[in-house]
Amino acid sequence: MGVVKVYITNQQKAVKIPSGLRLLIRKCCHAVLEMENFGKPAEVSVTFVDNKEIQTLNREYRQKDAPTDVLSFPMGENGEYDLNEDTGAYILGDVVISMEKAVEQAEMYGHSLSREVGFLTVHSMLHLLGYDHENGGIEAVIMREKEETVLSRLGLSRDASYVPEQQ
Repeated sequence: MGVVKVYITNQQKAVKIPSGLRLLIRKCCHAVLEMENFGKPAEVSVTFVDNKEIQTLNREYRQKDAPTDVLSFPMGENGEYDLNEDTGAYILGDVVISMEKAVEQAEMYGHSLSREVGFLTVHSMLHLLGYDHENGGIEAVIMREKEETVLSRLGLSRDASYVPEQQ
């Protein structure tokens, strides 16, 4: 397994980043590349933004004028990635996570913020590696299975992350 360098930037103030979240993101990136037998040094950029910023990006790049949870900007095509001559690592791309949406969705699905951010990271990493679910069908099923496999390996399986209802 090659070394994975994950550059994490916080460009929002709406949500305090919990301790351990950056480490979790690095573990998620590493786990996806390990599962996919990437085997080469890689670089990934992950940026935390608020709903306003992700809506601007979503409108600009996807022509959807609404906030979304995560955006992926792959730098490769057909398994070919640019090489960073300075580091010797392949540049996989950029992941942009709306922390506001992550909090909303964690509450909506009844699981932890860590599980939600872990899911969004794994989901985006698969996009950076060329997986797509937009057209549904078998591609979407394969992608979802891979997401759950990685999250389970990291102790963030769907069943383990639900919070029991308060009585």
